[in-house]
Amino acid sequence: MNDALMSHATETITVGSKSFATASKLFDPATRRSALMLYAWCRYCDDVIDEQELGFRTEVPQQESALARLEMLRVETQRAFDGEAMSEPAFAAFQEVVTRHGMPAHLAFAHLEGFAMDVRETHYQTFDDTLRYCYHVAGVVGLMMAWIMGVRDEAVLDRACDLGLAFQLTNIARDIVEDAENGRCYLPAQWLAEEGMTAREIADPAKRQHIARLARRLVMAAEPYYASAKAGLRRLPLRSAWAIAAAHGVYRQIGIKVMAAGAAAWEQRQGTSKPEKLGLLAKGAGMALTSRLSRPAPRPAHLWQRPHAR
Repeated sequence: MNDALMSHATETITVGSKSFATASKLFDPATRRSALMLYAWCRYCDDVIDEQELGFRTEVPQQESALARLEMLRVETQRAFDGEAMSEPAFAAFQEVVTRHGMPAHLAFAHLEGFAMDVRETHYQTFDDTLRYCYHVAGVVGLMMAWIMGVRDEAVLDRACDLGLAFQLTNIARDIVEDAENGRCYLPAQWLAEEGMTAREIADPAKRQHIARLARRLVMAAEPYYASAKAGLRRLPLRSAWAIAAAHGVYRQIGIKVMAAGAAAWEQRQGTSKPEKLGLLAKGAGMALTSRLSRPAPRPAHLWQRPHAR
């Protein structure tokens, strides 16, 4: 085992995602190691595209274009799958995950497509378009996480993807204004038009009531995906089910807070306190245990369906 890689991955998640860092402690040691290694790669790719370090803007801009940085990520990811020596810790960590779990390459490259959509400044006309983006940046991460936990059943993988979609819809709701200030908009243009708005107006403080309605719409749209994901817990190992149930609760609570705060939701970043996280960890334990006894209904046909590899 490479303890330096684990130290790097642990530091990355501690700084990059306090919510997932808390939930990840519930995994068994081997699963936690792989989950943190995967997170380190995802975080690194995100930072490279956004010219950030652990989610924070770097003081010295990178000289390469966004397209060149994206191509570097694709090349290095392929090298990781090819078993070549990796000097960057995030890619060395990812290579360990790939080797240990036989991770399909198409999942990694589907995730990189999400960054490509940002680089291309993709326009989202409909909610399905937004969900397609959510799939690439988060749904695929749910698939890779489930793969690490030993899931191979396509129906269960659908539920894992649904959790990623729900997480990302929550993230978009929480970060609407910040994204707009950075020149990005993931809201469907159709929704904006219904509010009589354009993407350029999202960051305008005078439009906060409109933004609050759009955020509420996103949070409510995430609910059936959270419900679908919950139905997949019973097929996970118990400790993994506990970790995922805890993450489910923490992220869902963030969405609820955004919705409850209304127009004031963007005066400070919405999140959960340490006591709230502890309560949601306990609630997650109950969800994981009761999932063993559940017999959930089939996945609703109206939910957005991920593409399947051919």
